[in-house]
Amino acid sequence: MSQTESLAVKGAQAAEHRTVAAARDAINGKVKGIRALLPFLGPAFIASIAYIDPGNFATNIQSGARFGYKMLWVIVLANLMAMLLQNMSGKLGIATGRSLPEICRDYMPKWLVLIMWIVSELAAMATDLAEFLGATLALNLLAGIPMLFATIITGVVTYLILLLEKYGFRPLEKFIAAFAVLIGLCYLVETVLSQPDLSQIAYHSVVPWLGNNESILLAVGVIGATVMPHAIYLHSSLTQGRIVPRNDSEKVKIQKFSTKEIFIAMTLAGFVNLSMMYMAASVFNSSGHSQIADIQSAYHTLTPLLGSAAASVFLISLLASGISSSVVGTMAGQVIMQGFVGFTIPLWFRRLITMLPTVIIVAIGVDPTRTLVISQVVLSIVLPFPIIALIYFTQKKDLMGVLTNKRITTVLATLFAITILGLNVWLVIQTFLG
Repeated sequence: MSQTESLAVKGAQAAEHRTVAAARDAINGKVKGIRALLPFLGPAFIASIAYIDPGNFATNIQSGARFGYKMLWVIVLANLMAMLLQNMSGKLGIATGRSLPEICRDYMPKWLVLIMWIVSELAAMATDLAEFLGATLALNLLAGIPMLFATIITGVVTYLILLLEKYGFRPLEKFIAAFAVLIGLCYLVETVLSQPDLSQIAYHSVVPWLGNNESILLAVGVIGATVMPHAIYLHSSLTQGRIVPRNDSEKVKIQKFSTKEIFIAMTLAGFVNLSMMYMAASVFNSSGHSQIADIQSAYHTLTPLLGSAAASVFLISLLASGISSSVVGTMAGQVIMQGFVGFTIPLWFRRLITMLPTVIIVAIGVDPTRTLVISQVVLSIVLPFPIIALIYFTQKKDLMGVLTNKRITTVLATLFAITILGLNVWLVIQTFLG
């Protein structure tokens, strides 16, 4: 390690110690308000990136262009599910000091752990596929870089960002949070430029509608793109040793700060998802471009309808989403492997392996957006596995102690799981029986 790098590591460690010290002051009541919350910001923002990845762009744009504002309620429902599940996941890490995959390995039969690991790795691959394709498309459309080269650039950039982990948790948290804020700002600009119908947004955000098989398929895709299996696994890992509670009272206080952070981060993610769909509804559906079904067409259609500035902002948000979510996806992959089967592989090797499916798809010329939508459906099918495990473990008093789920939490999470399972059964029937 060079002297410069050694100094950087020491500086990062000092910053991490300051964060922990500030968190202790907040737990002890020495600081109040926003200053008390600041040292706890980070884990939920990292997890929230998974909820605004390029798969969301594909499903939300298709839904908004095809059905206007009518499917906004699906995003609201999915975001409420996400808030509850991420809160349960973060709470699991705080209560036990272990991640969800680690607890599965400790308490479940080996054969079931092996199945869950394989399924979770497939979900991680589907996630990385969507994220890589999104960033690749953005680079291709924004800078004219050939798709294959854009894929390699994305892989190198995300690997360099992941190297921040060796400097402690804070630098990477800040970096990812900055990406989340950038994406939010991009869609604030898009909202101003697209001038959506606010009354339609308010109405369809709370009134359910499902019109036909196509809309249900997209609804499953939206949920699969919003409530992410790897984010549920990852969040418990991010909180398990960040601020270590010394007693039950501290566990409760840390969990309260975590809940506030989750509400802020997931509200931002929810706004981005809503704005993706209502922008497509306002711009594409209302102008007779309801057949817009891919990101390339959306970009090329935005230019004449709203101008080059709107189209460029759209691509900047897609690029930020693709790069940051790919980083988060790789982090989740490491947590899944280490937790379920107890070993890790070098970061560069995992980055290389997860790039290969995208490189192959780009090389053979498969439609990127259609691949994005299918990947989100795969995620929706995998999603019940971590949800059921999370519900089971967070209601166990002997494991969770003072942070055991309240009955209403378990009931709501169970209802969400049943909803997802029901949609998945319908999807399988439609896919194989037509």
